[in-house]
Amino acid sequence: MNNKTKAKTLQRRDLGRLVLAGALLFGAAVAFVQPARAADETPDALVKRLSTDVLDTIKADASIKSGDVSKIMVLVDSKIMPNVNFQRMTASAVGPAWRQATPEQQKRLQEEFKTLLVRTYAGALDQVTDQTVTIRPFRGSPTDTDVLVRTEVKGRGDPVQLDYRLEKTPGQGAGWKVYNLNVLGVWLVDTYRTQFAQEINKSGIDGLIAALAARNKGNAKG
Repeated sequence: MNNKTKAKTLQRRDLGRLVLAGALLFGAAVAFVQPARAADETPDALVKRLSTDVLDTIKADASIKSGDVSKIMVLVDSKIMPNVNFQRMTASAVGPAWRQATPEQQKRLQEEFKTLLVRTYAGALDQVTDQTVTIRPFRGSPTDTDVLVRTEVKGRGDPVQLDYRLEKTPGQGAGWKVYNLNVLGVWLVDTYRTQFAQEINKSGIDGLIAALAARNKGNAKG
């Protein structure tokens, strides 16, 4: 690989981190949405509105933009988690071993995985400048309960592909919820499933929890 190719690869990797960082903060302005509207909104309209809102929020808040993890975590807990099926996301990342985990272990896994995602990508938020989100043609139908919404984030350099998998949830809190993200052709859950499986095979569920906790402490010091 020559220097020019390496530079381009690094640029796209950094931009990918930026896009995923924005995706983690997906739904920053959901507090301004009435529940009825959120339940009735089409998945592509939801992604477009919230993606645009989150970029505007990052640009306008210097502490979030600088990677203030405590403030980002409050934002994630209060505004984002209601729009994400994080249990499904964590279960998919852990794989078959999730079903053998106790409720307490599952709770710890979700907590550590969320912390890992926030801390890993918080540092990329300072790259948010003039990016805009474009929704690509949506092929879903009104009867679908599981859909793919494809977007492009445009700014400096090449557009970056960012796709969302969403499911429609019934009952209280009904509406579309994100359960996976694809950045530059790579699904988030698949990436972590490979890493987690290696740790589980070596040390079991408790070993994975301990490894995640140690990684989060290391990221916090960094």
